[in-house]
Amino acid sequence: MTTTPSTASSAAVPSPAGPGPAGPAAAPPPASGVRPYESYVYAYPHKTAYRALPDRPELARVWAGRAKDALSLYLHIPFCEVRCGFCNLFTRIGAPDGLTGAYLDALERQARTVREALGADGGPVRFAAAAFGGGTPTFLTAAELSRLCDIAEHTAGADLRAVPLSVEASPSTATADRLAVLAERGTTRLSLGVQSFVDSEVRSAARPQRRADVEAALGRIRAAALPVLNIDLIYGIDGQTGATWSRSLAAALAWRPEELYLYPLYVRPLTGLGRRGEASGPLAEAAWDAQRLRLYRQGRDTLLSAGYEQVSMRMFRRPGAPTAVPADHSCQTDGMVGLGCGARSYTPALHYSFDYAVDMRQIRAIVDDYVARPGRDFARAEYGRRMDDGEARRRHLLQSLLQAEGMAVADYRARFGTGPFEDFPVELRRFAEAGWLAEGGPGEARLRLTPEGLAHSDAVGPALFSSAVRSAMVGYARK
Repeated sequence: MTTTPSTASSAAVPSPAGPGPAGPAAAPPPASGVRPYESYVYAYPHKTAYRALPDRPELARVWAGRAKDALSLYLHIPFCEVRCGFCNLFTRIGAPDGLTGAYLDALERQARTVREALGADGGPVRFAAAAFGGGTPTFLTAAELSRLCDIAEHTAGADLRAVPLSVEASPSTATADRLAVLAERGTTRLSLGVQSFVDSEVRSAARPQRRADVEAALGRIRAAALPVLNIDLIYGIDGQTGATWSRSLAAALAWRPEELYLYPLYVRPLTGLGRRGEASGPLAEAAWDAQRLRLYRQGRDTLLSAGYEQVSMRMFRRPGAPTAVPADHSCQTDGMVGLGCGARSYTPALHYSFDYAVDMRQIRAIVDDYVARPGRDFARAEYGRRMDDGEARRRHLLQSLLQAEGMAVADYRARFGTGPFEDFPVELRRFAEAGWLAEGGPGEARLRLTPEGLAHSDAVGPALFSSAVRSAMVGYARK
């Protein structure tokens, strides 16, 4: 599980307010009684705040003069064998004959064009980490996975055997031949979307899967001897109880995974569960919030008792396990290169991607457009959001604060010249009043969330969104 145009999509990118004398423009602070599960913040700004870029800037100009000696590379594969009821990722179900090959052809054309743009100013270009996501990268055949690695290595320029490489998989596609390719090409981490070991729960989440097949896939993964296995689990599924959640946790722990992610279930528009109207109405939502908080605390306490360390609200790591990738999307360097029609790229001044959709027909149209593009069409940024200093401060604080280790105040001050309490006094005061901030104030060396603050990460994150980003997200027309 990875983590979601319209008439609005053709509008110019709004220009967020800069920091000014009093720091970045204030975001709406969390209100009393705020919902603990407002939104999962895996990136800021969210892609629904992106808009068509009228000037379509050349990538060579976008990256010129930027530090490119420790970039992250992300390759997106927009195919799955099925679409789970909770999923709002950019992915299509299945692929007609020849489509995956044509997609890889387009990915190679894009990789070549982007690599040329990165090196246009003559500066060094090096990737320090790589990831394949989706969709389901292991939807590809073993031969296609090998070609995907070739594109990442020989065309994009990432040395996959020398840097951390994370790959997402599903139980049904974690076959021995695919795993052998990934192991041979240097994969350090495989993330398996299990979600639940209880068959009735996965059916409730509209995910066709049997526990026996999951266990078999886990056996094949362990046999492949990949350094890090991550297992994704979901809590808040209809019909799930403390007892069934305990069964899933115990089943996952039996494999001693190096990492475990515990995700709260969200019901989003245009998804299968969203169309069914799950958890609708304020009373149902309040009860569901309470249930998810109970299950989160149960899962957290179970993993802590088993000796795991909490890295974020979602991520838990077994002590001594290798650190295969940067923790939970916490990259603050804004050096991400995304390839594929659902990938996003980050520079300090611009976040950009392609068009975005959740509806199946719209996704198919975007994939078809991507596959038909000549190489020159990948030389410009088309959709995105420009980042000013105020948004950079907000992003740094947000993505650091949502990690259990918190944020070193000195790092923030060294980057921006001011402290977080100067720039975000209203928000941080409200967090402290809610009991979400560890004791301390402007003089503290590290800004951290309390255990209860971590439990409310999906309220803390959205409370730090700027008013400009909130407005753009509200104005996004879903498709």
